[in-house]
Amino acid sequence: MKIIVLDAATLGCDIKEKAYEIFGKFGEVDMRETTTLDQVPMAVKDADVLIVNKIRLGSNLSGAKNLKLICVSATGYDNIDLKWCRENNVAVCNVKGYSTQSVAQLTISMALMLINRMAEYTEYVKSGEYSISGIANRLTPVYNEIYGKTWGIVGAGNIGKQVARVAEAMGCRVIVNKRTPDGDYEFYDIDNLCATADIISVHTPLTDETRNLINRDRINMMKSNAIFINVARGAVADEAALADAVAQGRIGGIGIDVYTTEPMPKDHPYTKIMKMPNVCLTPHNAWGAYESRVRCLEIMGSNIEKFLSGERQNRIV
Repeated sequence: MKIIVLDAATLGCDIKEKAYEIFGKFGEVDMRETTTLDQVPMAVKDADVLIVNKIRLGSNLSGAKNLKLICVSATGYDNIDLKWCRENNVAVCNVKGYSTQSVAQLTISMALMLINRMAEYTEYVKSGEYSISGIANRLTPVYNEIYGKTWGIVGAGNIGKQVARVAEAMGCRVIVNKRTPDGDYEFYDIDNLCATADIISVHTPLTDETRNLINRDRINMMKSNAIFINVARGAVADEAALADAVAQGRIGGIGIDVYTTEPMPKDHPYTKIMKMPNVCLTPHNAWGAYESRVRCLEIMGSNIEKFLSGERQNRIV
């Protein structure tokens, strides 16, 4: 059996040995750092199993006559043409629950960084201004306690609920918008959530229903000091509208880990605001704490094992 990893670089160079250990027990492992779309047909022609994170796959797999299984090293699988896979009897598995703690941790970190105005305070010290000020402390720009704030969570699955638990522990009131209200937290429709929350974090998958969910009109509904955090998918929000709102001072700040095009192109709307102190941009790394990535590999190994034994685990197709 031949297992081909198409974009190993997205998993991190520090866990290569672990990947070989986990996948190697099933057969030969060909680990490619990156694969461009035009390289896919040649790269996959001998594959029995493909490991992929972000590369778009579908009809470009038509030459892979031995392909039986695609393992997506993520929860989201919008890069896989499921219709093609069904028609060609290729199974697809994703990975669930592996990154809950990691994504929640970065979400909370973004919120605390922005609400505490950490970029400005640390720069004040690093620049040397504090040392020459002659004053023992500095209290501008004004920052606020997170205690008592309303945290709105869009998409209250595993990650959203973990963020909710931490937010509650810090004294926040939690309100949620999700497809199926479950009574765990106060349910708000998306318009009222955007208008009510002091902090809004998005944890929903990208679907036809959630694409552009946070649109210009809803961004305009947000409080002037609202903090908006997107750790889900870039296309869930109107990126140009968010950039405009920050540039014009109509919302308090943004924390963004995901982008409609990744990596973010040089002409992206965020480039004009990225140096503002109330903007925190990270390179889609929220999911990637070391423990989370090892957990991801282990679950994919288990997915392969279950598939080979005729069992279904994390099957999408």
